[in-house]
Amino acid sequence: MARTNEHGQPIGIALPNWNPPPIPPGQEIVGTSVALIPLDPADHAPALHEVLGSAPDSLWTYMTFGPFPTVDDLETTLASLTPPDFVPYTIVVEGRPLGFATYLRIQPSDGVIEIGAITLSVPLQDTTPATEAIFSMIDHVFDLGYRRVEWKCDDLNEPSRSAAIRLGFSYEGIFRQATHYKGRNRDTAWYAITDQEWPPIRQAFLDWLSPDNFDDEGHQRRKLRDFREGR
Repeated sequence: MARTNEHGQPIGIALPNWNPPPIPPGQEIVGTSVALIPLDPADHAPALHEVLGSAPDSLWTYMTFGPFPTVDDLETTLASLTPPDFVPYTIVVEGRPLGFATYLRIQPSDGVIEIGAITLSVPLQDTTPATEAIFSMIDHVFDLGYRRVEWKCDDLNEPSRSAAIRLGFSYEGIFRQATHYKGRNRDTAWYAITDQEWPPIRQAFLDWLSPDNFDDEGHQRRKLRDFREGR
């Protein structure tokens, strides 16, 4: 039943025990198959350039940055992802940096945060570590007390839109002519997960990541969505 005030008007749910969370402290986040290391532009750029410098140009179509012909080009971009506006991480698998991602649009006063600038090298794409990296970033900020985690992308970026749904984000609509980049317009698709939605989504991730869900060659037995939908 909807809550009402003394005037009989509907009002939102009460938040009696909620306090604004901190900006993510930029600490290492370690999972089973992946580690998220606070991004150090000078230290990480050379290794990242090894896997990103030769990436196909199609990787950068919907990114605001890239491609990166030189290590210096990449380091300059990484150096622009600085706190408090960004809290960036290098995605490391078996000791090898294979991509990066960042928290951005961080609004502690509202408990809202976005995960973006997700840059996965070809060896990292469509892998268990890639999924676990995003799961770990979501889980970390809900543990800190955030109420909402957002995912945004170019409305024309179908792979990103599909990834958002696969990861459990709910589609919320299009912000038309929201911004522009690389000399073209961007209509932005919005997705989000709220803290109330997270517990069953989180359990689905944990069940999917269980060693029992993978065969001896590392192939999944059931899809992530199967766990989330109880199939």
